[in-house]
Amino acid sequence: MEAAQHELYEYARDRIKQKKWLFIHFIVLLIGSLFLFTSNHLLNFHDETNWWIWVVSVWICIFIFHLIKVLITDSFMNKNWERAQIDKLMLQQNKKIEKLKNDLENSKPTAE
Repeated sequence: MEAAQHELYEYARDRIKQKKWLFIHFIVLLIGSLFLFTSNHLLNFHDETNWWIWVVSVWICIFIFHLIKVLITDSFMNKNWERAQIDKLMLQQNKKIEKLKNDLENSKPTAE
């Protein structure tokens, strides 16, 4: 397998792994929420308050951040985006170097 194909394979493998962990996080969230609800209401563990709602709400917020990271942020800030940003910065640096060279050449005193 050549280097370009291997890089594409590794990127695809990493994306699949991220999506797999997101799915596992969702399943654990559902099972954990059910357990918290059960422990609060059926097992009478501090059943005078609905504390499980706060715990599940925080957990859902964490899951939403995970979802945004995997499906939105990582989908457009991938290797191609990184390469484009590196190329852009290198082009800017080369332009500055060329400008400095031109300024240096133009500022040399002429021999008379």
